[in-house]
Amino acid sequence: MAYWLMKSEPDVYGWDKLVKDGKGKWDGVRNATAARNLKAMKKGDRAFFYHSNIGKEIVGVMEIVREAYPDSTDDTGRWVMVDVKPIKPVKTPVTLAAVRADKALKDMALVRYSRLSVQPVTLSEWTHVCRLAGIDA
Repeated sequence: MAYWLMKSEPDVYGWDKLVKDGKGKWDGVRNATAARNLKAMKKGDRAFFYHSNIGKEIVGVMEIVREAYPDSTDDTGRWVMVDVKPIKPVKTPVTLAAVRADKALKDMALVRYSRLSVQPVTLSEWTHVCRLAGIDA
């Protein structure tokens, strides 16, 4: 299993909307590195749901339920999307400021490539963030 962090603006598509919907399509990604990360995802992988712009915090855990396929919002055929479903909310949101301040997370992509919308998370980072969030890894 691989681990990821996926960003969405909560006023566009937030954690509560994903929970209400029961599953969602992660579309609209228009960055080559982020798209490569989507293509690398496998069914069953886990991802943190990160509220970007507003809140700037990890708020939930999702599962990848469908691997990369053509993005229905893209007319060029270049971009892909994946389907996700919510697994659980975090007990304590983990803010960007908390991640940046934590020496154990200094190499996390969220710190090094803060604008990247879909990023890998190492097992040790995943475990540490889950501990900070008050949930099981």
